[in-house]
Amino acid sequence: MLGTMHAWQAVQRGHEVVHLERESEARGASVRNFGLVWVSGRAAGEELAVAQRARDLWAGIGEKVPGLYFRPNGSLTMIRTEAELAVAEQALTLPDAEERGYRLLDAAEARAKNPALRGKYLGALWCSRDGAVEPRLAQPALRAALEASGRYTFVPGREIREVIGENAVRDDHGQVHQGDLVILCTGAWLGGLVRELAPELPVRRVRLQMMQTDPLDEPLTTSVADGDSFRYYPAFAGAALDELRAAQPQPPVAAEHKMQLLMVQRQDGSLTIGDTHEYDQPFGFDVVEEPYEHLSEVAEELLGRPLPRIRRRWAGVYAQTVDTTRVVHREQVRDGVWLVTGPGGRGMTCSPAIAETTAQICNL
Repeated sequence: MLGTMHAWQAVQRGHEVVHLERESEARGASVRNFGLVWVSGRAAGEELAVAQRARDLWAGIGEKVPGLYFRPNGSLTMIRTEAELAVAEQALTLPDAEERGYRLLDAAEARAKNPALRGKYLGALWCSRDGAVEPRLAQPALRAALEASGRYTFVPGREIREVIGENAVRDDHGQVHQGDLVILCTGAWLGGLVRELAPELPVRRVRLQMMQTDPLDEPLTTSVADGDSFRYYPAFAGAALDELRAAQPQPPVAAEHKMQLLMVQRQDGSLTIGDTHEYDQPFGFDVVEEPYEHLSEVAEELLGRPLPRIRRRWAGVYAQTVDTTRVVHREQVRDGVWLVTGPGGRGMTCSPAIAETTAQICNL
């Protein structure tokens, strides 16, 4: 998605783009995610500003490309304990709480906002700025719109092996592609050419597990998170979160796999549910069942009913900058050659704004 958004920005500015893709279609984190445009938990400052700008860009692009299925559905972070309620109340005191679209709802108000949530909870933190797109459909839809411009060429099944000078690359078929600017958006692929160009790259890889159900027979009108997401997103740091961590330890499986519940409904009615976080390599090659069991229990408690049958389980890997002051790692590795990688879990949310900033830096 990061590469496609850079192509979008360039074409919108009147340039011609040749877009090389290692796979025949995207198969990495860009299609293995929730499709969330997530503003609510972002760190104050640059990260929030980038997310807010990206949210506006997603809405504008969604008007031009209906196949993204962008929807400003907002999110509910469900509150099940008094300790979680205290974190939500603390969030309302943030200087940027209104900018994020925060509002604290009681149980009845949360149920009115999302009637499918008929389970047990005290209330929810509503964020009106959150949205969603369809991750498996977004890139084909964007590419179709780009191709309609007549200034975009998609070349799949080509891996870049060499950067030649300042304005050309050679792919693994031996073909040379030349232009005025080279932008490398390499995703979680950090070896080979990337290591040669940036041997001290401050980026790590993160693995996660997710799943998808059969269609739910009613709308899930908002995206949904559980109280464990307070532990994960930086906006909620503070005294109340410290007290939550001390008074309410996560279940062992959630702590071991660094879990939160995120749940969003796809256009076909199915639910995408996750996720876990694994940081220590080498990563396992298999998926494990305990996290799925935990996620199912939490989701069913919030829905007040059994989940539909799980029809897909998968693991994904994304690249995340280890510099906490940055949203993404953007580095000029040669004159006219930029490497942009490591947005982490912010990639789907922030990619339009990250690409816009790259375009501005490069004077496109």
